[in-house]
Amino acid sequence: MKIMHIEAVKKEKINFQALEELEKILPPIIYIAYSIQYKNLALELKSKIKKKIAGFSQVLGCSKLKTNFPILLLSSGRFHALNLALQGNKVYIFDNFSLKEIDNKEIESIKKREKAKYLRLLSSDNIGIIVSAKYGQENLSKAEKIKKQLEKKNKKVFLFLSDNINPSELENFSCDIFVNTACPGLMLDSNKIINQNIF
Repeated sequence: MKIMHIEAVKKEKINFQALEELEKILPPIIYIAYSIQYKNLALELKSKIKKKIAGFSQVLGCSKLKTNFPILLLSSGRFHALNLALQGNKVYIFDNFSLKEIDNKEIESIKKREKAKYLRLLSSDNIGIIVSAKYGQENLSKAEKIKKQLEKKNKKVFLFLSDNINPSELENFSCDIFVNTACPGLMLDSNKIINQNIF
């Protein structure tokens, strides 16, 4: 079966009043990132903003940006922003109307939850490993390596392969915790999902 990927782009022009506010708040050097819906807006903002641009790129849920500068993310949700902030970046989200900053307290709270999940993983007997069937997210070889590592520690390990992963559906299985090899943002949706980067 052939798969076609079609960009869904928002058709709106830059909000100049909001741009003026951005100019006052943002630091002198920024990295501009955008989710695909905001590509046109990001290009327009890049040409009009009076800040030095350290970088410019699209982001996905699993994107890692190598920058020491604050990131201005053009997007409507917090999904991409939290992923970038968890990598140690200062992140502002702009949706063409308002600017929000990811709070350090929120990031610390997520890190504490991740530590608790790790402790649960160590004490668990039944562990699930989530594998995505989606192009670009599939990581079966990594999942199989993690499975072998855990089985050496006398854990019962089950692989879960799916195209669309719904964290609430995982409650139907008797695993104590799930190791995620798919989109890293999944771990934000459940206290029973921990990302693969612990291995």
